[in-house]
Amino acid sequence: MSITLPTTPGAFAGAGWNDIAPYYDRLAAAPLSEATLEDWLTAWSTLEEMLTEAASRAMIDYTLDTADKRREADHLRFSTEVMPKAEEQSVALARRLLEAGLTRPGLETTLRRFRTSSDIFREQNVPIFSELEELGARYQRITGAMTVEWDGETLPLPRLQPFLKSHDRTVRERAFRALSEPYIRERDEMAGLFDTMYERRQRVAANAGFANFRDYVFPAKYRFDYTPADCQRLHEAIEEAVVPAVGRALEHRRQRLGLDRLRPWDLQVDPYGAETGKPFDTGEELAARALLAFERVDPALGERFRTMIDEHLLDLDSRRNKAPGGYCDTLHFSGRPFIFMNAAGVPEDVMTLLHEAGHAFHAFEADRQPYVWQRHPGSEAAELASMSMELLAAPFLAEPAGFYDEAAAESAELEHLEDVLVTLAHVASVDAFQTWIYTSDEGASAAARDAAWLRIRSRFDRAVDWTGLERERVARWYRQLHIFLYPFYYIEYGIAQIGALQVWRNSLDDPARAVRRYREALALGATRPLPEIFAAAGARLTFDGADLAALVGSVEERMEELRQHFPAAV
Repeated sequence: MSITLPTTPGAFAGAGWNDIAPYYDRLAAAPLSEATLEDWLTAWSTLEEMLTEAASRAMIDYTLDTADKRREADHLRFSTEVMPKAEEQSVALARRLLEAGLTRPGLETTLRRFRTSSDIFREQNVPIFSELEELGARYQRITGAMTVEWDGETLPLPRLQPFLKSHDRTVRERAFRALSEPYIRERDEMAGLFDTMYERRQRVAANAGFANFRDYVFPAKYRFDYTPADCQRLHEAIEEAVVPAVGRALEHRRQRLGLDRLRPWDLQVDPYGAETGKPFDTGEELAARALLAFERVDPALGERFRTMIDEHLLDLDSRRNKAPGGYCDTLHFSGRPFIFMNAAGVPEDVMTLLHEAGHAFHAFEADRQPYVWQRHPGSEAAELASMSMELLAAPFLAEPAGFYDEAAAESAELEHLEDVLVTLAHVASVDAFQTWIYTSDEGASAAARDAAWLRIRSRFDRAVDWTGLERERVARWYRQLHIFLYPFYYIEYGIAQIGALQVWRNSLDDPARAVRRYREALALGATRPLPEIFAAAGARLTFDGADLAALVGSVEERMEELRQHFPAAV
């Protein structure tokens, strides 16, 4: 069997669906038997590698400049026209493979995913997903254009992050309010946008025979190894084990800062040292210093990151009209990842790069799998890769990387461990909020959503005084792009963080073995179920409160050990 394909994804760069459909038609008509299976799978995989890479490059270009209409049009052509129809054809090919009863070792998880996608696919949902992509681009356009006037200069919002770390509390408060103001100003437009997204998503679920979008999402996201009830258990475990630990950590912070009450603009300043310098000045310097840290974690990972630098697979600096946030995307045909960030020269940027580099290392390690569907596991395993790297690289941020001196490095580690606890509570609040939105009778109401966010947030965020800041607190969920663009993509961070803490705990005893097992888990790609991927990394998939309490205890023990290196608060 021979199906001639283009030689590079660039051939699809300007293509519409009519240019691509014939390749799927040939695969649908090609002989499929035990004798032809390898060639057929290879041709299909290669087509999807090239097509997804062309779509990824269009998306990357757009997020680099959301004001460029040509880039927006290219991205929307893929996201609203090409990819939904490609997904429809992929489901048809998957059904053909399933009906043929053919398989190969290592395809078990892939075939289970194919079967699930086939079961929930509905043709009437294809145009709805296209519309949702257009709505998502609108959200990025709104947020990407947000700026603030600061001391006579117009700045994109990420550029205010350094001011949140100022030891001048009035500067911190001014920066916090300035960051919130554009979201408060655009609240009505974004609420209306979400109204439309909500209606479309609930309709997708109804078309597929589900009671609500939450119930649809679990099979759609291939959540085979845990249930909505497990997520509820995790919310409760976090409330019981993590929220009190967050309270203890923030009480240390309050005392160190000498404050009578902790306000939201007091959460990023370093309470353990004087005003610190920037850990880096430019994205280029950030990458160069991170390389030195990765080389200490593992020389092979260092070489992977050096490849990314040499091949210009990083865009790290914040600038106007760049989409918010950060991500790592995989260019499957090239076998390369791409990292996007909005660095502003603050310690959080260092952690963001470590996080996204974990995803990049995952892409490199999993690329050895022969077919594209075998390379990218669920988000839980993907985030295990990124969150573990944050912790594995942390010991090397002073020397040789030179982000900090030794004292500042210990302070940064304290800050990160505090953030691990705060993030677990944040994850629970976001997932509980999304669950409420799509399972409540009031999810269609903008006012009810805002009220629910305040109620749920108060359950998991008790140590900070938000008096008089209700609008700013509401604005926080409008800033959470996952809720708009990637619904229900958030509990994965909590599940992965629990796994990553186990990898970190292992590394305290035997760092080389912990990193080796980490890489072995990444290399599995999507060929094994989630519990087995966690086990390969030296972790256990758990939603148990006692397990979480033990990990929190290890974090608090390390934090207390680090605190002893600093003079007592005056």
